[in-house]
Amino acid sequence: MGGMDLPLNQTQKVRLQTALESLSAAANSVTVADTIPVNQEDNILKGHGTTVVDGEVVATVCGVIERVDKLVSVRTLRARYKPDVGDILVGRVIEVAQKRWKLEVNFSQHAVLMLSSMNFPDGIQRRRTADDELNMRSIFQENDVVCAEVREKMRDGGFQLHARSEKYGKLEKGQMLTVSPYLVKKRKHHFSHLEEYGVDLILGCNGFIWVGEHVEVKDKMIEDEPTPTKPDSENNKSQKSISLEDQEEAYTPLKTRESICRIANAIRVLSTLGFTITVEVITEIVDMSVKKGVDVHDMLGAEFCVLVAEKEAERRSLLARRNR
Repeated sequence: MGGMDLPLNQTQKVRLQTALESLSAAANSVTVADTIPVNQEDNILKGHGTTVVDGEVVATVCGVIERVDKLVSVRTLRARYKPDVGDILVGRVIEVAQKRWKLEVNFSQHAVLMLSSMNFPDGIQRRRTADDELNMRSIFQENDVVCAEVREKMRDGGFQLHARSEKYGKLEKGQMLTVSPYLVKKRKHHFSHLEEYGVDLILGCNGFIWVGEHVEVKDKMIEDEPTPTKPDSENNKSQKSISLEDQEEAYTPLKTRESICRIANAIRVLSTLGFTITVEVITEIVDMSVKKGVDVHDMLGAEFCVLVAEKEAERRSLLARRNR
């Protein structure tokens, strides 16, 4: 387990060890040189992490056995993130360079987001000018958290991003978490809106996860409609009220902040236990903490982590029985 050192008592150690052992058996994990049980008559195809020794399929890496039709492979654990075109990433801006931003994305090299691969805040499609380059920091600046998609790989081993969609761009009013990339499986959808909590969740393929206040995507057609002009006297009178409204919009309600922290702690628990992080499992842990009356801070305690491990072992055991 990584991330936190849990102060377990003897009873909790026994309970956690029992749960993890049952999980390991259910996951069908193997180590190097372990024999993978297969039916030779099925003309099995050897995938990544496997080889044939004396007519038997043997694992060449530590991991979990995966079977897709006749293809047998071993998915390695704690592997470094390898970018693929189309991956959804969460990153942090570390440098504003000439016509590009450089992002830290939990990879051996920094990712590059070109100015030309970015939608302007006004949504207008046009050629980038020298003024746009001078105003790059008005879009993203150092330490900003950004969501983008892998556009293409470069010859030097790095890769470029693009943010040509309303769902991409700067992330605010939340927190970014870092987990091992192997805990986040690549899926069709990495964006989730947890309506019950008013929270947006982005599971980055690179192991960076964003938990923040829900942001509505505004309709450009409505935004582009001309607004009726008001006399200067009315504008001056409404300046104070407008500023107060802006402050209220920028304020994140206490309930939403608590939900963000609760969801973030659920992800930290999963990372500590080394469990795969999915939206379904996160919501189950959050619901369990609410039902049991566990405080947000107590979710990182030893007892709750053991309860999560036992619940996951029970869930996978039931799933294995159904598949038989």
